[in-house]
Amino acid sequence: MRDEKNPELENLIRWRRDLHRIPELDSELPETTRYVANVLERLSCEVFSPCEGALCAWFDLGRTSTVALRADMDALPVLEATGAPYASERTGRMHACGHDGHMAMALSAATWVDRVLAGSAEGILADSLPRNVLVVFQPAEETTGGAKRICESGVFERLHVDRIFGFHLWPDLPKGALASRPGALLARSSEVTAEFLGRSSHIARWKEGKDALAAAVRFVPSAEAMCGRLSKESAEPCLLRFGHLEAGTVRNAIAGHARAEGSLRVFSDSMFDRAKEAISALAGSAARTEGCELELTFSEGYPPVVNDAVLFSLATRALPELGVLDEPLLIAEDFSFYQQCLPGLFTLLGTGTGTPLHSDRFDFDERVLLVGVSAYQRLLLMP
Repeated sequence: MRDEKNPELENLIRWRRDLHRIPELDSELPETTRYVANVLERLSCEVFSPCEGALCAWFDLGRTSTVALRADMDALPVLEATGAPYASERTGRMHACGHDGHMAMALSAATWVDRVLAGSAEGILADSLPRNVLVVFQPAEETTGGAKRICESGVFERLHVDRIFGFHLWPDLPKGALASRPGALLARSSEVTAEFLGRSSHIARWKEGKDALAAAVRFVPSAEAMCGRLSKESAEPCLLRFGHLEAGTVRNAIAGHARAEGSLRVFSDSMFDRAKEAISALAGSAARTEGCELELTFSEGYPPVVNDAVLFSLATRALPELGVLDEPLLIAEDFSFYQQCLPGLFTLLGTGTGTPLHSDRFDFDERVLLVGVSAYQRLLLMP
């Protein structure tokens, strides 16, 4: 990684830290989009919003096709505990997932394209760029899938986008390492909610009650174990875990209501259908055993992130340092919606910190962003 006095790094640090101070949530991103637009409007691009909370920079080079870069802008409802001088100035909000770094890299890539068009990018001519360039700054990655709304806006069809690239900062990789894989990279996610509706009674008259807590306790471990068996039987990952369970009101009364909230992660629609059917059967059995009614829901969630094999192969030539992960990861990312519209490649950029994403202490050495910017430049030059 380059010396800290590098002007490009100085810009990256300034943008990242400025944006880190003003985290915003979901699609309500007025300060963030204003800051990003202020940087982009100085460049030779068209700046526009394809949908609520989103911003795009369009560099029209007169080519027949376009390459897109994606950065997510929303933060998390986390109270920051880093103690950094550039810590969040918005209480209870924090860029704890690296989206501030993603935006800084995308701004740097856009600035580099502008320099190429002006003939001041270290000898790289405008003719070297084979495609127009669209830089997408999207909302709501952490919540409602802002990527889907951008796809539905029609911007990719209108501007003839035929490929898209994105990065995610990754604490578990060595600092500055790049890694991805062809095919499945990240999981499909679905929120699973099971509500058991019983009848409360004093525990001394427990036979008159219908124990919703007992039904939930039957269901949760059996459903988690079942998904583990599905994974082993098919050699395809299938994970179900419940992180929240509520039931009853007092210790000496049978619970009349219980609610279990969990998350299902798979990598194919066929596995999702198998898991959903088995989970539904187990929930129904637990409810019947305790005489309860059942309300079971599965959210639509995000599709799996599946990297285009041809695009991955091309990228390995442009990025010879790109490592290949042995197995897909069980987290979810709404970059997957882009890949349902057009070929896409999602890559992880190591921070080497080990501090997990979404932690109130998440931070990183901004020099790793130079690696991502260099990769973006080479991907934009790729035929």
